[in-house]
Amino acid sequence: MKVLDLQCANGHRFEGWFTSDDDLTAQRERGLLQCPLCGDATIVRMPSAPRLNLAHAKSEPAPAGVSEKPTTVAAHADAELRLQAQWLQAVAQVVRNTEDVGERFTEEARRIHYGEAARRGIRGQATAEQRADLAEEGIEVMPLPLPPGAGGPRH
Repeated sequence: MKVLDLQCANGHRFEGWFTSDDDLTAQRERGLLQCPLCGDATIVRMPSAPRLNLAHAKSEPAPAGVSEKPTTVAAHADAELRLQAQWLQAVAQVVRNTEDVGERFTEEARRIHYGEAARRGIRGQATAEQRADLAEEGIEVMPLPLPPGAGGPRH
């Protein structure tokens, strides 16, 4: 199994697990490979290098020109991947704990607000104008774009 660093056209980095380079190519050609954050299907393989543990012996200094600390770029990439993973976990929790009412979102939000339907967490689609109308009525909503794989709309 190969673990590859991938990136979508929107700059989101993520890992993919493949049996071979041919498997990556085949999945990409069949449209099976998508960004887990935004659903974009334009995926490229990023260059990667093996990680070396240079701190194996405290008494031995690292070779000249080699830092024992991750580079700023590597540290930033690791932090970005952790942040993306946390975001995906939060999205998964929202999906697990809400009902998808789809295009009926504004109607259902009003019904809940005015006591015509049971209070519960809902999610669905609403335009910016619809969200503004709800806000004028005192109905608080929050836009949360969901990637297609996590229950978001498929285009």
